[in-house]
Amino acid sequence: MNHRVIFARAAMVLLLCAVAGAAHAVLPTADQPIRTLVLIRHGEYVHDKDCDEYTGCELDALGREQAALVAARLKAMPIAFSSLQCSPMTRARQTADIIALSFPDLKPVHRDDIHECTPSTHRQDIMDDLKPGEAAECDAQLQAAAARLLVPATAGHDEHDIVVCHGNVIRWMVCRVLGVDPQAWLGMSIANCSVTIIQVKADGATKLISFADSGHIPWARTTYPGVTITP
Repeated sequence: MNHRVIFARAAMVLLLCAVAGAAHAVLPTADQPIRTLVLIRHGEYVHDKDCDEYTGCELDALGREQAALVAARLKAMPIAFSSLQCSPMTRARQTADIIALSFPDLKPVHRDDIHECTPSTHRQDIMDDLKPGEAAECDAQLQAAAARLLVPATAGHDEHDIVVCHGNVIRWMVCRVLGVDPQAWLGMSIANCSVTIIQVKADGATKLISFADSGHIPWARTTYPGVTITP
C-alpha cells in the first residue's frame, strides 16, 4: 500500500481518537447521575376571593381525592424518591401532605420560590389586571426557582424530587426547559394533580419527559381550572 495512504489513514485514526477523547471529557455518559423533577399541580380547592391563600383556600373533597390518586400514581412508580417539596400555599401544602402519607420517609419541605404568582405574558388583558411590578417580581421568583431546581444531581447517583406547586409555576418552568419564550406560558393548560416530568443531565441539559399527565384521574374527576371542556 502507498505510504502516503497509510500515513493519511493513521492520521485520520489519531484525529478520530482525539475527537472521541474530547467528547468523552465534555459530554455526560449514560451512567452519569440524572436529576428527575416530578412536578405536581395541587388539587382542586375552595375558591374564595377573600381567603388568605397561605392559611385558607383549602382543598375541597374533589381536590383531596385527586391528591390521593396522584399519590397512588407516584407510589406505583419504580422509583426511590429523594425529596418532597411544596409551595407554602395551603392548597399545595395539603396536596403534599396527602402525598407524604404514601412516603413515610419524606417530609414535605416548604419552598417559597415555587408559590403561585403571575409571570409576564403577551396577554395584555392579564397584564392590565396586575399591580405595578407584580409580573417582574414573579419573573424574578421563578428565575430563582429554576436556578435552584434545574441543576444536575449532586449526590453521586440519580435523584428524584417531587415538587408540589402551581399551574403558572409549572407552565413557566416548561417554557424554560424547552428554551421558548417564557411569556408563552398561557398557551398551555394543566389539570389539577397532573404529573409533569423534567430531567436534568450531568451537563445541565434539560429535557421534558411528560407534561400535564392526568391519566391516573378518571375523566369525570379531572379539572382544568379556567378551561371549559365539553364532552
